Amino acid sequence: MEAGPLSAVRVVHLAAAGPIPLATMLLADLGADVIRVDRATGDGSVTGLATRDDPRTRGQRSVGLDVKQEAGRELLLQLMERSDVFLEGMRPGVAERLGIGPEPALRRNPRLVYGRMTGWGQDGPLARAVGHDLNYLAVAGALHPMGPADAPPPVPLNLIADFGGGGLYLAVGVLAALLERASSGQGQVVDAAMVDGVASMTGMFHAMLAKGLWSDAREDNLLDGAAPFYRTYATSDGGFMAVGAIESQFYAALLATLGLDPARWPQHDRSRWPSQRAALAEVFAGHTRDEWAARFAGVDACVTPVLSLAEATAHPHLRERGTFVEADGLTQPAPAPRLSRTPAAVAGPRTGPRAHTAEVLGELGLGMAELDALRAKGVVG
Repeated sequence: MEAGPLSAVRVVHLAAAGPIPLATMLLADLGADVIRVDRATGDGSVTGLATRDDPRTRGQRSVGLDVKQEAGRELLLQLMERSDVFLEGMRPGVAERLGIGPEPALRRNPRLVYGRMTGWGQDGPLARAVGHDLNYLAVAGALHPMGPADAPPPVPLNLIADFGGGGLYLAVGVLAALLERASSGQGQVVDAAMVDGVASMTGMFHAMLAKGLWSDAREDNLLDGAAPFYRTYATSDGGFMAVGAIESQFYAALLATLGLDPARWPQHDRSRWPSQRAALAEVFAGHTRDEWAARFAGVDACVTPVLSLAEATAHPHLRERGTFVEADGLTQPAPAPRLSRTPAAVAGPRTGPRAHTAEVLGELGLGMAELDALRAKGVVG
């Protein structure tokens, strides 16, 4: 088995919440040497979850620096000189004011890929405004279509803007810049904004809207819960079943399994959708979730139980594929995607702040006496 595909890549990033840790986990899983720059003090906790407990810190090293001090900034710039990628998630202009922005970084290392993660982007009227996942979804137009028509849009965790539009798009941008650097020999800046990433993901819906195939009304479309064959239904025990029988053959299998007459259940007669939703809700309410799961097992109807986080780790399919792994005393998602020759892997344990300060700075040539002097000044954690 060969090393991960990014085994020759070194990534340095300023500790941040939300999307950057997801991007660095992906890069570390793919073999990159990832160094997290934590604050010189503090436990690094975000939303109550300390970095040492977060799977997104796995396989990474941590160094504690106070980048508000000139000596700390200089050490960070030295790390950038010896790295392929640098990632930061500060508000626009903050890195420049600190003296660690793209200009000084690329001057010292012209091959550096400098990744920037923000909510609203580096420019525009909202560039310096605060925000969270829900806000970016709202402004990008992705939140409005979600949820029932008679209730406010739901809060879809922070999976879509933070991790999808943010962390994943940042990782793709970094990998694209590294690939381009192989031919040009030059680094560049990757400006990843969560609102841009979310907007990018809505492309199909904009096309459908322009063609009259999508309504701007909530719960009025094929994929937003209006269709009785693409929504969730409550079961008798308080569980839920997810029904995704969009294609005609899957819809036919759904009706056959439920014992419903296809002649009385035309799939695309929208005038019947409300009564069909009500009828299916009554049918699914008649049995438990696991009874329905057993009934639909092996049936090509795209009907599955809605599992909790804890239940998902024990599902037979995910267990056989190793979708979740036991590592460092924690059940956590396995690296994805899967590569045949240079597979991704959990490269090491989760890391708390400053755990590798002496090791990482030693690689810059600093001895113990210099480290002790810097610690005394609060430059190094």
